[in-house]
Amino acid sequence: MRIFITSVIVIVGIVIGYFVLLPSSNKKRLPFYNPTDLKSEMVDSSLLRKGYGHTIGEFEFQNQEDKTITRADVEGKVFVAEYFFTTCGTICPKMNQQMMRVQEAYKGNPNLKILSFTVDPDVDDVKQMKTYADGHGADPKQWYFLTGTKEDLYGLARTSFFILKPAEAENLGDAGSDFIHTNNFVLVDQKLRIRGYYDGTSAKEVDKLIKDIEVLF
Repeated sequence: MRIFITSVIVIVGIVIGYFVLLPSSNKKRLPFYNPTDLKSEMVDSSLLRKGYGHTIGEFEFQNQEDKTITRADVEGKVFVAEYFFTTCGTICPKMNQQMMRVQEAYKGNPNLKILSFTVDPDVDDVKQMKTYADGHGADPKQWYFLTGTKEDLYGLARTSFFILKPAEAENLGDAGSDFIHTNNFVLVDQKLRIRGYYDGTSAKEVDKLIKDIEVLF
């Protein structure tokens, strides 16, 4: 009888333990994106065969507060990146309305950053970015609007985030309407690995992004 009772206790303990651990074991797993997972036209030719271990490269830009932001500022944190320009009248307003939702969902969370890179640094200097950021209620400690040289901005887009075709980056026009930008938001984890792409003009896609950010914490 004593053996039976002991066995029942052990079995009950195992069952309880299983159900306690079940939510974490069933936690959604996000993919890792490397150059070989993407369309070749989006990847710089030097990276076409890389199928493992891709991380965001080094960078150094100025934010809307004229402070230097580097890769070190986002290492160990989750961040969402986008490319846009302040005078864009098409997809950018929709994208940044949605990005405001991302900021609101993680307001005050020091482990979530948002990086908005301009594709038009000739117009989007620090002052212009500050005005735009303020108009979108951006917390400068969480949401960085970044500007620098066109070479560095586009180089990062096509060798780290893969959201700009190399051929397009090399043939930019001078008029604002010719600037190449994308509707993609890119989710990057604490180890600088790409974990997701989302349509920044879609509320449904951004809902998914907000949930996926939580998976990485």
